[in-house]
Amino acid sequence: MIFIIDDDALMSSCLAKEILSESISEVECYSNGIEAMEAMNKKIPDLIFLDILLDGPDGFSFLNELSSYEDTEKIPVVIISSVNLNDANLSEYGVVKVLDKSLMTPTDIKEIIKKYAR
Repeated sequence: MIFIIDDDALMSSCLAKEILSESISEVECYSNGIEAMEAMNKKIPDLIFLDILLDGPDGFSFLNELSSYEDTEKIPVVIISSVNLNDANLSEYGVVKVLDKSLMTPTDIKEIIKKYAR
């Protein structure tokens, strides 16, 4: 299962379609981190695609929350953002990749899914 957390519905939809084309059976989209954390009370995703600039608590707040629980701290997270984070070291928060929304390609998504999704 893969979670997409992005307040841009079109981006979430496009990303979900690309993920589903890779035969991933379950993708869930959330417009904010609060909804996603609540959903994790029932199921833990194998991978999270996370936007940083969210309405309400931002993606950094979500990463902090995620890393504070033993059952969620090891979930690989891919940041998808228009914010330049290339120099940021976010690995301690489980971030395995940072993708620029304006530059990411379907091939980028496929490579990440092959490497991190079960």
